[in-house]
Amino acid sequence: MKKPLPAVDPLRLLVAILLLLPVLALMGFGIFWLWQSGNLLYWLIAMVVCGILGYGLQQLLVRQERQLLMNTTTDPNPDWPPSADAVWQQVEALAASCNPEDWPLEDGRWISELGQKSMEAVAHCYHPEVEKPLYELTVPHTLLIIERASRELRRDIAEKIPFSNRLTVGDLFRIQRWKTKAEKAFNVYRAGSILINPVNALLSEAWRHLRERSFDQARNELHRWFLRAYVCKVGYYAIDLYSGRLPLGDDDHTESATPESRADLEQTGQATASAVEPLRILVLGRSNSGKSSLINALFGELKTATDILTGTTQALEPFVLSREGFTQALVFDSPGCDSPFFDSKQMLIAAGSADLILWVSPANRPDRQVERQFLDALRSYQAARMDRRSAPLLVAVSFVDRLRPANEWQPPYDLTHTTNIKSANITAAVRAVAADLAVPAEQVIPVCLLENKIYNVDDTLWAAILNHQDEALRIRLMRCLDAKKRAEDWVMLRRQMAGAGRFLRDLPEMLGKRGDK
Repeated sequence: MKKPLPAVDPLRLLVAILLLLPVLALMGFGIFWLWQSGNLLYWLIAMVVCGILGYGLQQLLVRQERQLLMNTTTDPNPDWPPSADAVWQQVEALAASCNPEDWPLEDGRWISELGQKSMEAVAHCYHPEVEKPLYELTVPHTLLIIERASRELRRDIAEKIPFSNRLTVGDLFRIQRWKTKAEKAFNVYRAGSILINPVNALLSEAWRHLRERSFDQARNELHRWFLRAYVCKVGYYAIDLYSGRLPLGDDDHTESATPESRADLEQTGQATASAVEPLRILVLGRSNSGKSSLINALFGELKTATDILTGTTQALEPFVLSREGFTQALVFDSPGCDSPFFDSKQMLIAAGSADLILWVSPANRPDRQVERQFLDALRSYQAARMDRRSAPLLVAVSFVDRLRPANEWQPPYDLTHTTNIKSANITAAVRAVAADLAVPAEQVIPVCLLENKIYNVDDTLWAAILNHQDEALRIRLMRCLDAKKRAEDWVMLRRQMAGAGRFLRDLPEMLGKRGDK
């Protein structure tokens, strides 16, 4: 049996001492010369000043790195339903509680354990009555959460951490092993320097303490950010999943029309195999308020029947709207909310499937109780649906040309110019409609929809619609994800049943081949 090598080879230790001795002697003689020449005090002052400046600059770098890392934090998805807000707070609280000391990176268990904690925090919020809510996840969706969280974390590390694309996992472990050996050798050097030159050793120890404190702080900041980023990434996609918005596919969910929109497009005669999902704009209001006239004004040509008879529009009627700078949309005309053809339940369902709602209210009709009643019902319906964001609402105040003085109509009108009677009355009508319908005044736009007298549609109203286009597109995306998720369940079931059928069909042949062997 071979004799084990000693922990410290005396010959190697002698070689190290012989190599370090000239350097230590030079440092000692240098201190002695400074003392003899009377420059030792100046050298000490210069060393202290340089140390303070270096420490200050190191702290500045730490703050800059902290700010850089803060800018790469995961933010909640604005498209999430309101019910996800409280869940995200739980994820952030878990991320803030992660300490580097509890989760060393060299211990690979942190990946699974910390990811499991994050998913459990989300699962418990969605299934509080279940003892082990994490078991409510399917295996493919669990793998999908880890895959997407790891993909985004990989991108952040590659872009923000220097040399992360060059260092391998093996390099990190080798650095950790060499760190222990280097610390032992450095401790020998520190002991020798104290014996040879105590003054220089004390100053070196003070400088080393400041330097290590700064470096350790920067390292801990990076470690803490890494843990928090991982928790937030996993929690982000777990919320996506539990809120029903994480299909297994990676395709663009708006590149094809949903079954509902495809049926509406077929009704208009413009359905094609390559049709993308349009925005769904619902026009509501009372009878004879100008809903059909507003749609005509939006199109710039006659698209709907306008009549003085009550209840001209008797059902939801779709029209395809295409304008430059605006996503293709389906605009739905509807019966008046005071019409016998108006089905409140059907309209609430239609509003729940809309991406943008335009409400038309006549300026010359102060009796807005029926309008307020339905809008309150709509707001209650939207508030009860915690799984979806509410579609933005814009109010078009029609018939402003009939306000006093009725014979005057010389647009455009400056609504901030209160000395003009017409402008003042239009402004007052806008404020009254906003108050009566409980809608913010900035979402109420006065318009005139008379033929050859179209006013404030192509400028102010279209500007408001374009201003809400991004919000409407986000709602469209969430609506498409819901439809995709429902369709995906049936597609996956058909594939699984087909795969199981092929397996059962081939099973006798497979067993026969094994028997022959």
